[in-house]
Amino acid sequence: MELLNNAKEILLYAVMGVLAIGLIAALIRTIAGPRFTDRIVGINMIGTQTVLMLCILSYLQKEQYLVDVALIYAMISFLGVVVMVNIYLSVFRERTIRWKKQMELYDAEHEIETTEVGKEKA
Repeated sequence: MELLNNAKEILLYAVMGVLAIGLIAALIRTIAGPRFTDRIVGINMIGTQTVLMLCILSYLQKEQYLVDVALIYAMISFLGVVVMVNIYLSVFRERTIRWKKQMELYDAEHEIETTEVGKEKA
């Protein structure tokens, strides 16, 4: 039975190592991501992996309060991602409205130029 418990602990420490490597990869993606959506996904991955690491650590250390900390961290991480997506969508809407106004002004100017050119040729 002791051998089985040792093997389980070794496996959980290995999983913690893999999660740490994934956490570093997600952090790199969050910092270097060319688009804002890459950053949002990276932050969500960091939050999820942190919750998993806290739960595994809670099991290994036999400390039940860490599960509560993990649940609170998961809720805060979720709210953070929702707020960031909301900010992104509001900025996207503003840019779309501004772009449409610019296109309408360009079309109006271009239409005046083409009618003037058409009158000169006639």
